[in-house]
Amino acid sequence: MTLAPDTPMPEPRHGLLHDLARVLRAHLPRRPRAQAPQEAPTADDAVLRALCHDMRSPLASLEAVLGSIDRTPDQGRELLELARAQTAHLTSMLRTADASGGAPPRVGARLLRDVLQAAVAASGLPRPQLTVEVHDGAGEVTVADARVGRILTNLLENAHRHGRGRPVRLGVQRRPGWVDLSLTQAGVPAQQVVGHLNCAQPPCDLTGLGLWSVQRQTRELGGRLLWFEEGDEFTLLVRLPDR
Repeated sequence: MTLAPDTPMPEPRHGLLHDLARVLRAHLPRRPRAQAPQEAPTADDAVLRALCHDMRSPLASLEAVLGSIDRTPDQGRELLELARAQTAHLTSMLRTADASGGAPPRVGARLLRDVLQAAVAASGLPRPQLTVEVHDGAGEVTVADARVGRILTNLLENAHRHGRGRPVRLGVQRRPGWVDLSLTQAGVPAQQVVGHLNCAQPPCDLTGLGLWSVQRQTRELGGRLLWFEEGDEFTLLVRLPDR
């Protein structure tokens, strides 16, 4: 089911769900009710649909855990760890949603190394797990569009959420007319990743939403996607025009 932007959402009974529903409503774009059936969903539509689909179970679990802590104090530590895990999962989903939405062009230019640092900080990926290799002065390339940062954030967040703690290597390299952003990690389900990258329409949930966003924003910037395997390692390379 897809809700129109101004469709009332049922009021949750508990404070946590009520607050989250209020936040989601506040960020819904105000658009006309009538919409052509064949119109493709926007990035913001896809993100909202994915959040509504995926946040229900962890929110219900978190609410149940919080409600049980006082009643079962002997299991308090175990319940607290479960609550922390659910909170971390929700935070991860929100990072993916934030990096997958519409990204209007940024006013002014930033150095790619600054965009890279911001993406690493926003991704939630533990710094000891990540190795960054910036070659040939690529960090000094100027970037004037927020989509580059969102591509980087999505790649790192995806590796964080699905990588099970495996090391990640991010490479940035400048070629004549192009800038390459490559992410390498072992144990990646290559066929599944490539399937998400080839999807023309966004997924109905957050599974694959970040990768769908990467291919969409790369295409909008005039770039291309490449991937290859070497042993157990999978590398996804985003090639963007150096303008």
